[in-house]
Amino acid sequence: MLIEIGFEGGKKVTASFSGGLQMKTDQSVENGGAGAYPEPFACFLGSIGTCAGIYVLEFCNARRIPTDKISLTQGVSFAEDDQGKRRLAKVALTVNLPPEFPERYRKAIVKAAELCSVKKAIMHPPEFVVDYQVL
Repeated sequence: MLIEIGFEGGKKVTASFSGGLQMKTDQSVENGGAGAYPEPFACFLGSIGTCAGIYVLEFCNARRIPTDKISLTQGVSFAEDDQGKRRLAKVALTVNLPPEFPERYRKAIVKAAELCSVKKAIMHPPEFVVDYQVL
């Protein structure tokens, strides 16, 4: 997969995917941007919840369980590392179920959410390589 990253002006940065899809980011006003789009780190955090969400959605669809009253809540907490830098310490996901959700599937839907490939990538991080080329 190749993702092209470009600049729109100000602090706006866009990721362009094959097929014409784009993910636009900006910095908050406090960080010198216009606040027009989520910050890149917010997109990263959102990708965790939305990834778990697609697994929950597919779980329910496979069992013909309505999803109109189901949602996920994601909380994050930060801590200081040894150098005093703020780092992501915990991501907590909760699958919010209505009372009529079948009891026999309550633990299984949590297992489904845990299948999230974004979470798995974080738990088993890839190698990162940054280089340059002159065009």
